[in-house]
Amino acid sequence: MLLSTIVSLIYKDGVTFQLLLASLLTLTLGGFAMFYTRFHTKEMNKREGYIVVAFGWVIMTLSGTLPYMFTESIPSFANAFFETMSGYTTTGATILNDIEVIPKGVLFWRSLTHWIGGMGIIVLAIAILPLLGIGGMQLFAAEAPGPSTDKLHPRITDTAKRLWLIYFGYTAAETILLKLAGMSFFDAINHAMSTLSTGGFSTKNASLAYWNGQPLIQYIVILFMFLAGTNFVLSYFAFKGKAQKIIKDEEFKLYFKFIVIFSLIAAAEIYFRADVSLSSVDHPMIYGEAESAIRHGLFQVISVITTTGFISADYTMWTPFLIVFFFGLMFLGGSAGSTSGGVKVVRHLIMIKNGFLEFKRTLHPNAIVPVRYNSKAISGDIVFNILAFFILYMLSFIVGALVFSMFEIDFQSAVGLSASSLGNIGPALGLFGPVNNYSALPILAQWWASFLMLIGRLELFTVLILFTPFFWRNR
Repeated sequence: MLLSTIVSLIYKDGVTFQLLLASLLTLTLGGFAMFYTRFHTKEMNKREGYIVVAFGWVIMTLSGTLPYMFTESIPSFANAFFETMSGYTTTGATILNDIEVIPKGVLFWRSLTHWIGGMGIIVLAIAILPLLGIGGMQLFAAEAPGPSTDKLHPRITDTAKRLWLIYFGYTAAETILLKLAGMSFFDAINHAMSTLSTGGFSTKNASLAYWNGQPLIQYIVILFMFLAGTNFVLSYFAFKGKAQKIIKDEEFKLYFKFIVIFSLIAAAEIYFRADVSLSSVDHPMIYGEAESAIRHGLFQVISVITTTGFISADYTMWTPFLIVFFFGLMFLGGSAGSTSGGVKVVRHLIMIKNGFLEFKRTLHPNAIVPVRYNSKAISGDIVFNILAFFILYMLSFIVGALVFSMFEIDFQSAVGLSASSLGNIGPALGLFGPVNNYSALPILAQWWASFLMLIGRLELFTVLILFTPFFWRNR
């Protein structure tokens, strides 16, 4: 918030005092909480780790509403909470009708919530907790996205620091490249923070479609969306010169294949069948129609798979096939250990492998046929956990859509809202499609969407386990 105050001061947007007040209030409340609890035990078990993660996100969201409310950019608390939760969970759904009139300091804060939430508020805290004498392993286990247990360093604190260093480096690199490609510095840094967090907040009402006449900008964003959707551990190995580990990683190979195959399908559909005159695609583009179809197909596929949610065009205006196609991609997700939401590619990979092995087990019921991932046998517990996660994810999606339908939202919009909120994607379908925002969503529906964003970002178990009676029992 103090950084946003400095940005506000530089651009003289008239809300510097309000942002400073929000900063000082948050700092005061945090300082009071630390002082009040200074004599409490600093040991933490796994159960307390889950509680701290879940309630930590809620408290951060509550404090994150202050800049919106103090500046009156979003005077309604419910709307401000929705916008902040959408930011921290890197969903990218917005209730703002005109983004471009919002003060620059507030827009910077909005993008910053993405950037903080991208790698995880709790992972950031892990680098600080040892200063307070608190071990961070329980928190990391509860927050770290996906089933991956790869660690860069035996000490969890050093792991967090390395992840943040890579994250910061990518953000700085994209900012520079976008500036060189023609964006203003302010737009460049905001879009870099949104891209690396796979968030999707933009400084323009048209999102990345604003730069449809500058293909280089969209190609740069495509590259960094791809990197953000890749396991950050692999980025670390790449910088260490261990390219072999990347080439052999099964999840990365499948992630890459998914993007190539699905992008070609989308590009072919756009080129041969889509009525581009109905969408925001410039037609023809600088490099011709084929280049335009390939770029927009690639851009939208990566944007949805990585759950970034940037748009270069309104894909719901292309063809009915592409509407269903992109809806299906909402359930894919990026790699484990990335900033993406969704189910994650590794879970799909293990479920597919286990499905094929069921045929072998049917023919040879006494044979022991383990699921293998990266040439290692996976324990049955992990497979069961992944199957349980997928079932719970689909049940949450169905219940989410049912609740949205109770607010008299039509079927296409309701299922789109549920899939988008749970997968932290942003753009949905129907009334809440890529070129629309969430301002028409009823207040109670906004609270429900916020809940879906939270459980989706923290991968269901972390939050939903708090609603089980056995979690709160002493034994």
